[in-house]
Amino acid sequence: MKIGILGGTFNPIHNAHLRIAEEVRDRFDLERVMFVPASSPPHKPLAGELSFDVRYRMVQLAIADNPAFTISDMEGRRGGKSYSIDTLKALHSAFPHDEFFFIVGSDSFLDIGSWREYAAIFNLCNVVVVERPGAAVVALDAALPVAIAGEFCYYAAEKRLSHRSGYSVYSIEGTLLDISSSDIRGLARLGRSIRYLVPQTVEQYIKEQRIYKDAR
Repeated sequence: MKIGILGGTFNPIHNAHLRIAEEVRDRFDLERVMFVPASSPPHKPLAGELSFDVRYRMVQLAIADNPAFTISDMEGRRGGKSYSIDTLKALHSAFPHDEFFFIVGSDSFLDIGSWREYAAIFNLCNVVVVERPGAAVVALDAALPVAIAGEFCYYAAEKRLSHRSGYSVYSIEGTLLDISSSDIRGLARLGRSIRYLVPQTVEQYIKEQRIYKDAR
């Protein structure tokens, strides 16, 4: 089975997350895309200290109408800092016969050299780099940390890096929806409309629970 993996704080999940997942699913003919909410992001503090359970619930609501989308609470159950390498190792061990496509935004990929055990990621899965507004990746090989660049061959016409493990790194443009969770939190805090930025079910949940209304 070919499975996409999309991690994040999802604080809140929004329509750009969903569109990215759908475009990668369609482009690579994936049977499933698994959303993996982070328990404790390692690179930045969680804005508003919103609980894992609340963020998990928002993802559940957002993906409920798409049978190809699933969710995992593995990072919440594991606790501690949510390192991508730990999640990928666990999935690779639990489902050794499946092929994983790890979905990352171009802004994150440009900073991948700061990730924990980043070099090991390419031995476990394919990586799909989705362009984000303001973070274009002109050439994938140029974006690689120098320490591991020799492990790849670059196929410019395909916008693909082939790793010595047999996995690949792909770059796709996708639909550039300039939506940010921080902007949504700010609008919700002020009582302004977040319609069309998040799914209707998520919008209603945020309103009913006053999730960001009292945040500072």
